[in-house]
Amino acid sequence: MAQTAKSSMTGALHTKPDLDDQRGQWLSAYRRVRGETEHRASFLSPEDQIVQSMADASPTKWHRAHVTWFFETFLVREFDASYKIFDERFPFLFNSYYVAAGPRYARPQRGLITRPNSEEVTRYRAHVDAAVEKLIANVTAQDAPRVFEILEIGLNHEQQHQELLLTDILHAFAQNPTNPAYNPDWRMPGAASALRAVDDFVDVPSGIQPIGHDNSGFCFDNELPRHDALIPKMRIARHLVTNAQWLEFIEAGGYRTPSLWLSDGWATVQGEGWEAPGYWRQEDGTWQIMTLGGLKPVDAAAPVLHVSYYEADAFARFAGKHLPSEQEWETSARSGALADAFGGAWQWTRSAYLSYPGYRAIDGALGEYNGKFMSGQMVLRGSSLATPEGHERLSYRNFFPPAARWQFSGLRLAEFP
Repeated sequence: MAQTAKSSMTGALHTKPDLDDQRGQWLSAYRRVRGETEHRASFLSPEDQIVQSMADASPTKWHRAHVTWFFETFLVREFDASYKIFDERFPFLFNSYYVAAGPRYARPQRGLITRPNSEEVTRYRAHVDAAVEKLIANVTAQDAPRVFEILEIGLNHEQQHQELLLTDILHAFAQNPTNPAYNPDWRMPGAASALRAVDDFVDVPSGIQPIGHDNSGFCFDNELPRHDALIPKMRIARHLVTNAQWLEFIEAGGYRTPSLWLSDGWATVQGEGWEAPGYWRQEDGTWQIMTLGGLKPVDAAAPVLHVSYYEADAFARFAGKHLPSEQEWETSARSGALADAFGGAWQWTRSAYLSYPGYRAIDGALGEYNGKFMSGQMVLRGSSLATPEGHERLSYRNFFPPAARWQFSGLRLAEFP
């Protein structure tokens, strides 16, 4: 996570020679990102904020505290000798998986931490915010490059948790028989009013193509180093697979046809009893879906969401197509061929989450962020409706286990000529 390029969050910060300008821009960026976390949490009651509906999800209160612990641990305590830690219990409670940073509370039991309560977490955030703002205001020219680098990492890290805050609370609400809405006024952004053309495929630039981050703006270390990849002659769908197409898959017996599925996928379908995407249910003979706005009718024109890699792969086989590799996806998106690459659904690729040639994680706790998860995961590209504004980019590599579907995950198809 700690290999970074120039910042894209607040403009060309690292190219400005005036330290006061940089201080002001970083302060603005910090307040904006921290404010967005609180805005997303503001729709939730204190009771909502402590619920943990499965081991892979975390309570909202924990997300708010964990990102604050990140700034306290890796930024303030490192650069402000006068800083007084807010609560000696918090590093154990709110560390996630940074082994080098010390012991941590078991992830599946985060929902049992009813105390400290949400009010105390709010005070914790205010305490650390004051310390970070003081550090930004007083940082020396000698410390500024490293302080701003860690600050930038922390802000991007918090934006990731802003997305997880929504995916995790939606999973929790989907378990509630009263079908509560996170925000009753929420609407699917850019929902289509008409069905997209299902056969709209475009050529992907073939041959040797550059893959990875181009050093213009921030990136996580798993997007580096930039390297060349050989892209075959192929075509990719301009649009995401829709609910209408998925309904055809269901009605054709897709979830009952073992020949469409990978072995592990078929075992998961049988073990979990899957008959439709996550959060879909039949009410009075019609399909409904649990959304951030509550239970809604499935919109046939909207992109399908909450499908696993196993489901995406099976659907592609059903359609006589395949999923693009992450290199094919990135090349297509860079060429401008994809109509809805960002903001709708994370898109499964057929690529395992592995290191790029020459990848090296840095030393220390911050180096634990990406590299140690390069096993048993598949890559998703693009961004979703829950991704904070400005957090998406062409080289971004999201990754989840192949059975995961509580994220806003969908797919687009590809084909060979």
